[in-house]
Amino acid sequence: MEFGWSDGQQARYDEVLEATRAAFPGPPGAGFYDRKDWLALGEIGVLGAPLPQEYGGGGLGALDTARVVEAVGRGCPDTGLVFAAGAHTFACAMPVVAFGTEAVRRRLLPGLASGRLIAGNAMTEPEAGSDSSALSTTATRTDGGWLLNGTKSFVTNGPASDVYVTYATVNPKAGFLGVTGFVVDRTARGVVVGRPYDKMGMHSVPAGAVTFEDCFVPDEQVLGAVGGGAAIFQHSMGWERACLFALYVGLLDRLLGQCVDHARSRRQFGRRIGDFQAVSHRIADITLRLESARLLLYRACWSMDRGEPSVLEVALSKLAVSEGVLASATDAVRIFGGRGYLREDGIEAALRDAVPSTIFSGTSDIQRQLIVKEMGL
Repeated sequence: MEFGWSDGQQARYDEVLEATRAAFPGPPGAGFYDRKDWLALGEIGVLGAPLPQEYGGGGLGALDTARVVEAVGRGCPDTGLVFAAGAHTFACAMPVVAFGTEAVRRRLLPGLASGRLIAGNAMTEPEAGSDSSALSTTATRTDGGWLLNGTKSFVTNGPASDVYVTYATVNPKAGFLGVTGFVVDRTARGVVVGRPYDKMGMHSVPAGAVTFEDCFVPDEQVLGAVGGGAAIFQHSMGWERACLFALYVGLLDRLLGQCVDHARSRRQFGRRIGDFQAVSHRIADITLRLESARLLLYRACWSMDRGEPSVLEVALSKLAVSEGVLASATDAVRIFGGRGYLREDGIEAALRDAVPSTIFSGTSDIQRQLIVKEMGL
């Protein structure tokens, strides 16, 4: 078993980290990201990391892609922007790679890889939540394509997107067997984009509702086979739960460094606060969570690259990363004390940005259920 990175892999990580720090040197502004930010992500290579080289991507496997995302998550203080990039790549671009028609691939993938296009994942519905078999958005057959009707909520990048990957049922009585995937252009007739939500964290990434009102989607923009959408969505979730969550490994790494530096420099009662076990043990716990989550994530990606069934590995990874970053961000606020409650160091932002990690891409309880199911319970 090999735990080291090759010279090429380490060089790529270092180059991406340096480029990210250069492109995003300071804390995020008050508004949403802009097209300049998005093009910078394309230049760094994170948007197209796992996309085939023939479409302008990096051609990387899951493990190497996760390493790139980790570097960006560590180097960019704007976690919302990095999350937006992950949703764009893993929940939207990868389904197009694996299940899109050749015409759609050639039209969209180069722009998705370079940052000229922004993609939104339109799956969640107000009443369906994590139950992808209970979608109320319908797709009705018509000449040359389908008419979509329904509303999607929590569409990451939704208000800014040029294109959406969405899912609708062609037969509500068929459950998950009726779910079908579609690629929908924002300019299509019947696409109604809602206002961005006012969220607790991830302030820089716009998310909102997208409604389809007799929205026509041509046959060539169906993903895979009609009725095969549930499998396509699970395929995208494998990529998202593993590779996207590498951004939180990067965030944890950055947070740990900040805590160590603070514990060394901050003095109370005539001593460095790192000399107090109440502080140093919290730092030990953050280190344990970081390294445990990192190893589980790498193992999940390694399993994916080998083509092995990896539901258990991915669920364990997602659970360890999301719960670990939430607990560690809470500890970081305590280590920094009153200063951790202020915005200037970004510690409170890390806590706010960590909270949704336990909710999106399947809640922590959904991951626990997947784990015990894989164990035969």
